[in-house]
Amino acid sequence: MEITNEILAKINKFTRREHNADELFVFEALLCDNEIDRDNERFTKEALTQLSTLFVGKTGIFDHNPKSGNQSARIFSTYLETDNTRKTSAGEDYICLKAQIYMVRTESNNDLIKEIDAGIKKEVSISCSCRRKVCSICGASRKGKQCSHINGKIYSNSRCHTILDDVTDAYEWSFVAVPAQVEAGVKKHYGTLENVDALEKLEESIELYRKSVIDDIRRMGCLKTQGAVGKTFSNAVSNMTLNELIQLKSELISENSKVSSKPQLSSGNMSQFKT
Repeated sequence: MEITNEILAKINKFTRREHNADELFVFEALLCDNEIDRDNERFTKEALTQLSTLFVGKTGIFDHNPKSGNQSARIFSTYLETDNTRKTSAGEDYICLKAQIYMVRTESNNDLIKEIDAGIKKEVSISCSCRRKVCSICGASRKGKQCSHINGKIYSNSRCHTILDDVTDAYEWSFVAVPAQVEAGVKKHYGTLENVDALEKLEESIELYRKSVIDDIRRMGCLKTQGAVGKTFSNAVSNMTLNELIQLKSELISENSKVSSKPQLSSGNMSQFKT
């Protein structure tokens, strides 16, 4: 980037003394976008707008390692870029957040500057916090009580993912080897690979158990509901949470046991068989 007087003025807001163009190295980076990423999550346009404000002045490090010695650059300006000719997998116009970044030219970072210029150090990733995380299928919150939809699975030709909104803070951005987002990346600290594998196995077990509870409820419910009513009942059951399903199954078992304990013939009906 050409370092204009306007750019120098923006950069010098973050320095203790005014720097000239010869002392600085300036480049741009795509921080994140509204495409569904490798973790099956995506930012809303509103979230990207919030991030564009919060990331001004944030430092750049390596691999999200928060050591002061890892600080290498700083964002001095951001902007959103919209491509109306490109649609995301969620059917929206593609929007990305870009940052203008500066570094001080020193002997110690000469190699890093060369690697950036050569496209070796290219992929970046951000660390932030969002207050709102909802399911793309039903809109249920991903915090606390969970819905039945699983990230990455297809429901009615739509891939389930988590929508990230209401950004509360932006922490830092990093040079990384493999970001979560294909274009740039959002780094999420979910734990080690072993923990992720264990979580996936647990989710599979829970989903199998949930399906078995639904099958039990449908069998018990169909004793009383047939036709269109039975179909409506079946569809309603499919959208319940696991806790709701367990509670419903318990109530059906209790109700059915009361019915089965009653005599098949009432005293009135029995009178006709008397001789």
